[in-house]
Amino acid sequence: MATDNKERPIRVLVAKAGLDGHDRGAKIVAASLRDSGMEVIYTGLRQTPEMIVHAAIQEDADAIGLSSLSGAHMTLFPRVLELLKQHHAEGILLFGGGVIPEKDVQELLKLGVGRLFGPGTDTREIAKYLNQEVPKRRAKQEA
Repeated sequence: MATDNKERPIRVLVAKAGLDGHDRGAKIVAASLRDSGMEVIYTGLRQTPEMIVHAAIQEDADAIGLSSLSGAHMTLFPRVLELLKQHHAEGILLFGGGVIPEKDVQELLKLGVGRLFGPGTDTREIAKYLNQEVPKRRAKQEA
């Protein structure tokens, strides 16, 4: 029996882009979101923005959680947003985390990144955010 978009679990693709080799936080977030009932796809280390967007589209993801600890956030997040737009997949929520200076956080939010979570964020806060934001986006897409 098929379920409609509102009933299926939230699907989140968790990704590590670029040369950043530190994935402990991303794995913790992925496990926590899975434990909260979401379907999670973890792409592994050293993914390109193109690989991330392709995987998100192929996996029918509702959201991409991009982890950035390398300082490349002002390149990687905008590129993922650009690729989502090019592929007509703007309905996929891009959110993320890592070590990102506040001035860059504000700029990324203006560009369209959903929310950025810093080190030490309670993972339940991330799940709560996704449980609030994804249904809103699904409703917009169905309207």
